[in-house]
Amino acid sequence: MNPKPPKQKKTLILVNLGGPRSTEEIEVFLTDLFTDPYVFDLPLPEFLRLPLARFIAKKRTPKVKKTYESMGFGGGSPLVSETEKQAKTLESILNQKTNIDWIVKIAMTCGYPHIRDPEFEKPSPDTIYLPLYPQYSRSTVLSTLNHLEKKFKECPAGSGGYVPTFSLDPKFHKISAKFIYEFFNGELNSKDFLHFPKEKPNIDWKGLDLVFSAHGVPMRLIHKGDRYMQEIESSVKGITEQLRLFGFRGNTYISYQSKVGPAKWTEPSSISMIESLSQEEKEIAVYPISFVSDHLETLEEIGEQFKDIALKSGAKSFTRIPAFGTYLPFMEYLAERVLVGDSSIHHCICKEMGGESLPTCRFK
Repeated sequence: MNPKPPKQKKTLILVNLGGPRSTEEIEVFLTDLFTDPYVFDLPLPEFLRLPLARFIAKKRTPKVKKTYESMGFGGGSPLVSETEKQAKTLESILNQKTNIDWIVKIAMTCGYPHIRDPEFEKPSPDTIYLPLYPQYSRSTVLSTLNHLEKKFKECPAGSGGYVPTFSLDPKFHKISAKFIYEFFNGELNSKDFLHFPKEKPNIDWKGLDLVFSAHGVPMRLIHKGDRYMQEIESSVKGITEQLRLFGFRGNTYISYQSKVGPAKWTEPSSISMIESLSQEEKEIAVYPISFVSDHLETLEEIGEQFKDIALKSGAKSFTRIPAFGTYLPFMEYLAERVLVGDSSIHHCICKEMGGESLPTCRFK
């Protein structure tokens, strides 16, 4: 009897921005962040921009250290460990759905494990990269593609080893609306989430003022052709339409958080939006539209800072809706995206979505 042929092997690499796993990694994380030309984009030559970036990273480290210490995760961020949970879940789903032997790893563009490490091989149909950003932005997706292009001398888009963003997909809108609905109706498993409310919110969620808070980006990136704001707006429109089918009748708003430095960023700011709604004595909920796992921006900035501002400014109530984490419908959706990969890409998405083609673009 002939033995069964060995299973085909494939590797999926989940890419996220990253976060320090401990206090000791904070300066390394910030240095990676600020030296990235697609994140810390300044009209300066590199011999000036890089020393300035390193100086800012060093200067900000003590302040950031205090913030991380207050979160209760041992002085670091839970983003890496939360991404590892997503990787394990996806690995299980992909191995169940296919006759392929899948291994799912995680890589970060800032901090560890870093995407430039040798273990992360060249994108191909057998080594697939999935950036965990719903919306395209120069500061996230183009940054990821640039890291990979520098390493392998080839832009991954169109290689068969890249999964494009998904914020415009109606199925993503349906899953997002279902997640929000299940959160307010007590149908999520609290053990799957960080800082989950101990009791079901005692509010009429259908009449809430719902703020979709996205990570902000400098307007300089938007002026370069970044379609991030358009993608946020399309995401919110699609999710709101689906929420209406669940009976939601409240108002929805878009705002931007996490501004750094004096430059003009995307507006309105989440803080000003929440202050304004709170002064009208609204019941407010905030959903992190640009994040798929909980970390500093969702737990500390939304869950603590925004909540304090809202309640002190007169809001009747404030609710932080968690990020997806390992929410099964979302994980299954990502698995579907992985199996399709970038087969639909036949042109330069970097130019279309970010305003710039990378040097080795295969579609030039």
